[in-house]
Amino acid sequence: MRPKRIGIGAAVAAGTLAMTGFVLAPSAAAVVPQSATINANCSLLGGGEATLTATQDGTSATITVSSTDITAPIALGEDSIQASLTMVKASGGTTAFTGTENPAIAAGEGVTVGPLTGTVAAGDSLEANGGSLDLVVLGISVTCTAQGPQSPGPFVFE
Repeated sequence: MRPKRIGIGAAVAAGTLAMTGFVLAPSAAAVVPQSATINANCSLLGGGEATLTATQDGTSATITVSSTDITAPIALGEDSIQASLTMVKASGGTTAFTGTENPAIAAGEGVTVGPLTGTVAAGDSLEANGGSLDLVVLGISVTCTAQGPQSPGPFVFE
């Protein structure tokens, strides 16, 4: 009977230590909101609603842009779009998020680019309206611009 008590006691102690470590572990920084929508005009690719999804890990942040309204005129291979998203800082200036990641996209399918990476500081408030998404697709440059503020509001980074 005694070996079971020691085994159970050791398991409880180990579980308690593990939970204490989990509770006291530093949490990843957060961005609020985690996603927002904009109405964008993308010249050759059309226009419509696009969703921006943001994540943050310390001073590194990513934004993925996806839309079912903005479509590819031809099939595009994976990681074939060069993208630069410039967002406007509430405090003045801009922050750029860049990358070449995208899934394979069939002709007529909605466009997704990202995650695009950038650097942020605690308290940065970033808005797509007034900035741009510049894409290079098969050597052709396409610029997308927001037609109004993002909803529900700007991204605020911790």
